This record gives sequence, structure tokens and C-alpha cells, in this order.
Amino acid sequence: MKRKARILLVDDDVSLLKLLGLRLKSEGFAVVTAASGAEALAWLEQERPDVVLSDLRMDGMDGLALFDRIQRQHVGLPVVIMTAHGSITDAVSATRSGVFGFLTKPIDKEALRKTINEALAVSLPAMADDWQQRIMTRSPIMIALLEQARRMAPLDISVLITGPSGSGKALMAQALHEASPRQDYPFIVLNCGAMTEQLLESELFGHVKGAFSGATSDHPGVFLAAKGGSLLLEEVGELTPRLQNKLLQALAQQEVRPLGSTQGCATDVRVLSSTNKDLVTAMEQGEFREDLFYRLNVVNLSLPALRERAEDIPLLARHALEQLKMRQPTQVTGFSPEALSLLATADWPGNVRQLLNVVEQSVAMASAPVIAPQLLEGILAGVDDQFPTFNEARAEFERLYLHKVLRMTEGNVSQAAGLAGRNRTDFYKLLSRHGIEAGTYKEKRPPKS
Repeated sequence: MKRKARILLVDDDVSLLKLLGLRLKSEGFAVVTAASGAEALAWLEQERPDVVLSDLRMDGMDGLALFDRIQRQHVGLPVVIMTAHGSITDAVSATRSGVFGFLTKPIDKEALRKTINEALAVSLPAMADDWQQRIMTRSPIMIALLEQARRMAPLDISVLITGPSGSGKALMAQALHEASPRQDYPFIVLNCGAMTEQLLESELFGHVKGAFSGATSDHPGVFLAAKGGSLLLEEVGELTPRLQNKLLQALAQQEVRPLGSTQGCATDVRVLSSTNKDLVTAMEQGEFREDLFYRLNVVNLSLPALRERAEDIPLLARHALEQLKMRQPTQVTGFSPEALSLLATADWPGNVRQLLNVVEQSVAMASAPVIAPQLLEGILAGVDDQFPTFNEARAEFERLYLHKVLRMTEGNVSQAAGLAGRNRTDFYKLLSRHGIEAGTYKEKRPPKS
């Protein structure tokens, strides 16, 4: 799917701004106009265009001062300067400072088209594709990662996406898929840490009718369901050793055998995987197969924590607010500058996912059109204390679950293991991991007289 290139047009001559805007729109561009440098910078806080086209001589902030601010705050965004006072001195000064191009008024139509297209080729070589539209960023770190993703997207290789929980690994995987030749085929996501081993095996490789109790019909599994497309294996570090071995075989042979079947089925899928677990350490500890790691990690994309891309926080917060306003009626129109400053300096242990949650809470609790810092302080204080990572939340669930089954069976490990669907050895390992003694749940009986 194609999108129009976005141009930010800046000029303090309102009539010329309107005229040139109409000309650019007739050329097929999406145009946003600003009547001053300050207005242009305010708009840039909300969205990144593909090119900025600015007048040189403007009251207040001139074109070169605007370019200087853009160069510092929006790395890599090309700026083209226009002036009715064109001279060789101006042109040399502008281009030496890093301005992409220089146009003299009255603007020649062909020169304008040529300069903008050249700037677009530098700004976003794949700008006509909306593959990255879900990833809102102006961070140099993220822009570099997106460029790396764009280069590898056409290559049919496995990619391992790492990063802390909530940093946007699934969005990056979807962007890779949408920038690849497989974009018109399925993109399927499977969380490897959210189900039992038997259910995960069936979801991965499929099963035939009657393969096990409850298998009342054939099920293809995600390898076959994603035929021609891409498959994202989330939390791949949580696979058991047996499933690691089966996954390695499926990748090596490009074939899966559904549970209960004697026939293999050829696969045609690009495998992407993600994890917030340190797989190198897991390999050293014998918890993750080295050969599988190198099959999955042909290329690694490592996403930063949100605090490492703090310049994106106001952009993400505003975008989240706009998305909420589209889904539900609200009186909230925006954030105060102090509120945005507070968001930008928060720690965000839950990363982008936590930021979106905080925005949603603040909108629900706001009593005024503009969200104030006092409201956010209360929300952040509670969220920062209680927001767990995925592994922390799962560990807490395991601990509570083990206590519950031991209470139900009065400390009988065999019965508890049966209820949990684990063998005694695995169950004892779980108890040991959480420091739980089964004996404390055994019923205390009075001694025989």
C-alpha cells in the first residue's frame, strides 16, 4: 500500500503559502503548512514529515535558524530553503551548513519537483511504502534500526528481535513483514511462553484428528497457516528443550509433521522471533540450544528501552491520545508542557506499553481539557511501584499456583503434579525454584495413643 510523501511548507507570506501548497498537492504530495518557524517546530513535535520546504527570510525565526533547530532535534530530516533574495552567498552558506537544497522565488515548477524528489530519495528510500507507519519515532537510534530493517526486509532470512518487555518488538516484526515481498501473505504471532508444552506443540506444528484427547478435527498449526508469509515466535526463549529440538528440525528441513501424522508437510514461511531473555546466557547455562540460536539469529535487531529514546515520548503520548479520542468521546485535548516534560523524564520500566497505559489512565481520570502534571504524578507513582515485567508476572503466577495446588492436595506432591500436568521431577524443580516446601502443607495428625 502506498502513501503520499509528507511535506511541511513554511512561509510567513500567507498567500504564497496557500498557492505553493495547492501546487504541491496537485503534484501528489500531502502538505502541511506553517506561517512561522515557531509554528513549524510545534507541528514537528507531533509528526515527522519527509521534507521541510522553508522560506529563508521570515520574521522572528528565519529559515536557517529553523534548519538549525531541525538539524539538532530531528536528525536526517532534509530541509530545502526558498528565498526571493537569492544570491550565491546565501546558497553557499545554506548548503555548507547542511541544507539539502536552495530554490529561488518565483519557484520554477520543474526545479521544485526535482529538488523534492531528490530530498525524498535521501529522507526515506522506501518512503512510498507505509510499512513503518505503526512505529512513531524521531529517535536517531530507532531511525537507524528502521533503516537496518528496511535493508534486510527483502532478504528471506531469520531475524531475532530483542529488547525489554513493552519496547515494541511485535511492531518491529510486523514492519519487517510489511516491507518484505511476503507482505500480501499472512503475518501470524504466537507467544511461546503463554501455554502448556502440549498445546504449544500443537499450535506450532499442528495435529490431525484423534492425535490426542480433545483433538476432534485437523489443525494446521502456525507454520502451515502462515504459508507464504511471516511467523513471529514471541518469547522464544521459553521453549522447552524438546520443542527447541523440534523447532530446529522444522527450520533445517523446512518441513513440519503434525502431531499424530506420519507425513511431513513442506513449509514456506519466514521465521521472526523475539525475546526479552538473554539467550547467550541461556546457552551458556544449557537452557537454550546453540544451533537453534544461530538459526534464529541470522540478524539481530536490538530495540532500546523507552528511556533511551526519550525524544519519542511526547510524540508517542500525543499519538496515543489522538488514537484514544478516535475510539471514545473525551474532553481532553492535550498535555500541558509541564506534563510532557514529566513524561519525558520518567523512568518507564514498562517501556512503550506502560506509557500507553499511563496515557489511557490520565484521559480516563482527567477533569479538565489539558492534562496537568499533578494528575500524571499520581498515576506514575502507582504504576512505577506495581508494573511487573512479563517474567516477573509469570513467576508470581507460578508461585501462587504452586501454593494453591499444594493446599488442595495437602502437600501430596504426586497429586499436585498430576493436577498441574507435570511429572514429579519437573514439579520438584518448580518448588525448588520458588523455595517452597511441600511438607508445610501436609496435614498435622495427632500421634497414635
